[in-house]
Amino acid sequence: MDRCPWCGTDPLYVAYHDTEWGVPERDSRALWEKLVLDGFQAGLSWITILRKRPAFRAAFDGFDPERVARYGPAEVDRLLADPGIVRHRGKIEATIGNARAMLDIEAAGGFADFLWRHVDGVPVQNRFASMAEVPAETPLSRRISKDLSRAGFRFCGPTITYAFMQATGMVNDHLTFCPRHAEVAALA
Repeated sequence: MDRCPWCGTDPLYVAYHDTEWGVPERDSRALWEKLVLDGFQAGLSWITILRKRPAFRAAFDGFDPERVARYGPAEVDRLLADPGIVRHRGKIEATIGNARAMLDIEAAGGFADFLWRHVDGVPVQNRFASMAEVPAETPLSRRISKDLSRAGFRFCGPTITYAFMQATGMVNDHLTFCPRHAEVAALA
């Protein structure tokens, strides 16, 4: 199979590409988890985060935003001591604040709706033929990033936001020669 070249040949990365990346996600909790993980990726490779994802899920109580929103100094210390995750105080503290912001948005009409309204509920279908054509950020990712920041989110700049949009199917950035491009487009 001719896949998008970014996933290489690592079986975990290939499975992620073939089953998750680009599939439209509309569950608020799952969207928040992905945004958190994309924030932790800043400065690192996605495969690093993907390999640590089970440890992140365990460390952050299954990414239950109600539980994470109640974390205090003891939980921050626990997380900073956990070798299974990325131990970055700023990212950990941002996750706790982001849980609170996510819950505020969820209560005000839904986190998934807040995100998906930026694309009118329909994934953007890009038609890139090479990795060189795929942008790191777009005017839309800059707008969503600003909206998230206004809502209290941190570690969600335009590049992180665009990676999040790609992963959660808000945009279909599978390359046109990749079989997943058509498969993901059909899910829209």
